[in-house]
Amino acid sequence: MPTVAFYTLGCRLNFSETSGLARQFSEAGYEVVDFSEKADLYVVNTCTVTSAAEKKGRQVIHQAHRANPEAKVAVVGCFSELRPEEVAKIEGVDYVLGSADKHLLLDYVRKDASFAADSEAVTVGLPEVRSDVPVFVSSYSTIGRTRSFFKVQDGCDNFCTYCAIPYARGRSRSATIAETMEVAREIAAQDVYEIVLTGVNIGDFGRKQGETFLGLLQALATLDGVGRIRIGSVEPDLLSDEIIDFMASSLKLMPHFHIPLQSGNDEVLKRMHRHYDTALYADRVRKIREKIPYAFIACDIIAGFPTETAEQFEDSYRFVEGLDLSALHVFSYSDRPEAAASRIKPVYGAGEKAARSARLHALSDKKKERFYARFEGQAATVLWEADCQDGYMFGYTPNYLKVKTPYQEELVNTIDRVRLSSLQKDANKDWCFLAASSRAGRQY
Repeated sequence: MPTVAFYTLGCRLNFSETSGLARQFSEAGYEVVDFSEKADLYVVNTCTVTSAAEKKGRQVIHQAHRANPEAKVAVVGCFSELRPEEVAKIEGVDYVLGSADKHLLLDYVRKDASFAADSEAVTVGLPEVRSDVPVFVSSYSTIGRTRSFFKVQDGCDNFCTYCAIPYARGRSRSATIAETMEVAREIAAQDVYEIVLTGVNIGDFGRKQGETFLGLLQALATLDGVGRIRIGSVEPDLLSDEIIDFMASSLKLMPHFHIPLQSGNDEVLKRMHRHYDTALYADRVRKIREKIPYAFIACDIIAGFPTETAEQFEDSYRFVEGLDLSALHVFSYSDRPEAAASRIKPVYGAGEKAARSARLHALSDKKKERFYARFEGQAATVLWEADCQDGYMFGYTPNYLKVKTPYQEELVNTIDRVRLSSLQKDANKDWCFLAASSRAGRQY
């Protein structure tokens, strides 16, 4: 039986798509093994959001080729989409499929008789020409049956000046609500307790079919067999009052928001080609805090956009410092050749980008500690996960507070009511609580 191993770089969307590919190969008679094992085929699902992600992709490809020089290596995803010729020249690479075609990998591999899991497989044909308009292909992951990353949308129409994703993944697209619910019921049938909605711009779901992201959330709230639904990143201009109100009223939708900001200076936002200003962003945070005071609110922010002056950075820093956010996801600006900002020479000196990033990381840590401290001693429900680290297992509350307890296998994929005790940092230097008896404290 041919063996295949997968490695995923990048976002949750990539993880959901890799899981879809693994299911295709498994159902076709291939044995899926760990990437550290010797395999007949290695599949590397790549990312191109930063130059560091591309570098890591090359390293993983070399690792696979060294592990078994006789094996085939398939490189799929965003890096392959943007620079297929470059990827094809890497030693050991046999298949190069971009974001739009990665779901066809099994068909390409089946054309090679040495990989056929059965005699019929070698007869599978392929379209000769790729469509210029990518289709939407749904996918989902399962992680120890606890959580599933569910792809509900792909692509983006915004073309922000720092971003190559629209070139790598194409225009915004999604299935209908009815089609999406069919897949959601398939996930629910696998005893997955939590679904995390993923996509490039999930707030744009359904626009081209005359449907809305709110409509999808309302449908998913009726889904049987899943206790929690968590949304991924939603652009502030697409996060309507109606969405916030509905999430505040729903027990199934988790009080967890990820709202990209990118800069707290309006002039920089314009140069980034973002579709909102700081006033709108601050209003979204205020609205959430008004309706769901205990919600976890995270934001993305870029340090060192090429036109960002020292004064504009200070303006941005003060804006973020003044918002009631729970954490920041800080990204140092990475030049993407396809993006418009790549033609702009930075206005700051060497080392300034790293210094700005460090300040934002420190601010994030301070905000996260302050947010966690609000809940110390209170009771909350935790969904326990399977991973074991230094004798501990970890889980998350509805509002995304990380909690740990000594590993107990019987707790995996269960909901437990605990008291949030002893705020501390874990081995990854991330804030977390130690779980204690829930008989003390009140539940928020």
